[in-house]
Amino acid sequence: MTITRPLVLSAAALSLALLAACAAPSHNTGNGDTAKLAHDSAAPADAAPATSAIDLGGYKWNLDSATDNAGKPIAALQREGKYGLQLSFVKDRLGVSGGCNHVGAMYALKGDRIEVKQFQTTLMACQDQRLMQMDSEISKQLEGSAKFAIEGEAPQPRLLLTTASGSTLSLSGEPTAETRYGSAGATVFFEVDAQRRTCPHPLMPKHQCLWVRERSYDANGVSQAPGEWQFLYQDIEGYKHEAGVRNVVRVKKFDIKNPPADASSVAYVLDMVVESELVPAPKS
Repeated sequence: MTITRPLVLSAAALSLALLAACAAPSHNTGNGDTAKLAHDSAAPADAAPATSAIDLGGYKWNLDSATDNAGKPIAALQREGKYGLQLSFVKDRLGVSGGCNHVGAMYALKGDRIEVKQFQTTLMACQDQRLMQMDSEISKQLEGSAKFAIEGEAPQPRLLLTTASGSTLSLSGEPTAETRYGSAGATVFFEVDAQRRTCPHPLMPKHQCLWVRERSYDANGVSQAPGEWQFLYQDIEGYKHEAGVRNVVRVKKFDIKNPPADASSVAYVLDMVVESELVPAPKS
């Protein structure tokens, strides 16, 4: 018997996610060269903005601190322990993760401002009320027009946002997998078994590998016949395996240029957990 956890996405949302995955992936924001601008707030309005090598869409932005228009910390958005939000900019979509739900909105860059509208969110209910408060507060803060500036250089740039209400958000940049590996990568779905298994690893005797099989979906999000079960001799970046939990995950597969002789020539990076299911241990 299995006990199914609530899905992260509804069937309709999953279908849309799968369709999006079929498109050529890119970390370009789709807003032209303005995505790479660093702005000087002291410059005249008609002055040409200074250019920067930082690509807004080439980084994930961790929200480090947030203050209101009086300079006081916004409690719901402070980063501490397990609490912390992350923003991503992919083509014309702003994504927010780290709270209770998956939150997203349309955005466009206009000069030194980011125009954000049409926030949407999944509707999971979390027992941790702070996670839900984070979702609500970040949506409220980012809705509308915010002034932005990118400071510093790779690999640790900073993004500063001044929202329509006068709040200030400070974020640190973390290179995306596309930036780190220098390509868009390929989208792959894996079903990961609830238990690791001992595998014949050439360097580590009795190594416990993930037991996986590839999954595929048609254009409507309908699951097709799965592949054969096999050992995955490496971990999936960003994925934390929990014994007793079977997952279906969407990952990005990247080729590694000039890998060491004893290392894999590909890397797998977690993109999203599509499905999660508790599997009770078999009775002895």
